[in-house]
Amino acid sequence: MSSPVRVLVVDDSALMRKLIPQILHTDSSIEVVGTAMDGIFGLRKIEELKPQVVTLDLEMPGMGGLDMLKEIMRRHRIPVIVVSSHSTEGASVTLKALSLGAFDFVAKPQDVWSRMPEIAQELIAKIKAAAQSRGVVVSPALAPASRRAPKLALSQRNPATRVIAIGISTGGPQALQYLLPQLPGDFPGTLLVVQHMPEGFTEMFARRLDEICSIAVKEAQSGDMLLAGRALIAPGNRHLKVKKLPLGDVTVLSEEPRVNGHRPSADVLFRSVAEEFGNRAIGAIMTGMGDDGAEGLGVLKAAGGLSIAQSEESCVVYGMPKAAFERGYATRVIPLEAMASTFFAHCPQDRKTGDGAVAAASGQAAGTAKG
Repeated sequence: MSSPVRVLVVDDSALMRKLIPQILHTDSSIEVVGTAMDGIFGLRKIEELKPQVVTLDLEMPGMGGLDMLKEIMRRHRIPVIVVSSHSTEGASVTLKALSLGAFDFVAKPQDVWSRMPEIAQELIAKIKAAAQSRGVVVSPALAPASRRAPKLALSQRNPATRVIAIGISTGGPQALQYLLPQLPGDFPGTLLVVQHMPEGFTEMFARRLDEICSIAVKEAQSGDMLLAGRALIAPGNRHLKVKKLPLGDVTVLSEEPRVNGHRPSADVLFRSVAEEFGNRAIGAIMTGMGDDGAEGLGVLKAAGGLSIAQSEESCVVYGMPKAAFERGYATRVIPLEAMASTFFAHCPQDRKTGDGAVAAASGQAAGTAKG
């Protein structure tokens, strides 16, 4: 029998230092080896207790969570799971932590005392995944937005020649921050992304991506046009689907039940893209826990689309791609480093329409989708 995963809990709240160990003690494969009330004590405890995973609150007096995270990445490089506030400020600092190398995060419920058990299974699963992961991955430095060419207005964009659907989870923020800035502003395809992330976090994540990308990135809304050089991120707590309409291809958001425990679900996106676009579709299932997207990728492959799984060695967690690969649904296995060039190679650039037609269709199709 393998030894339990050794976890250090760092939080300035005495309540959280009590609740989180209580939750983790319900799983015999996890051992809480200690707690700390701020970053300075936390770093000392890491030296002393040698934990395999750290849970980290970001808002602490003295040495705060981000400063402690930087030191962990510099000195220890062990996986860190952020326990985040569900506020706008909490979302912002959490995304910053992910860019600095945090493995993943869980969002604290508003009523911590009564609803903390709701995130128990999520926290336990992420701790286990962190302990088994391929190690810490820090996103490379990116060129500032000021050096990038100005983005094209929607009215200047052509309809997409290909629709690329991406399903991604743990390790996704770092992978997308690496992948999407490699695509040029005149990229001929459109990208639809299901990143498992709570409501409120996805909008800010999309804005951060837009700041570092030449393509346009935004959180999806019903009626958004599928245009070249555009990436749409599924909003937390909504499924993302697509619809072909006479005036243009658009997104449709849905509040249907969770699939594979997720909303948004990659399975829902892949099935919708397969049904509407068939052999014009590309599906990519990337780093993440679980098997969301595997069956949907199989449907997309059967419809004639190109189905891609991220390679094991380039994944933070080889769960979702592994499920698709083992079921025979991945036509290609591609490392993260080659993903952008693969997308580009499979997106023809010859589908042109007038700018005025795209601008007119944008407003009319949006109204049709919402209606």
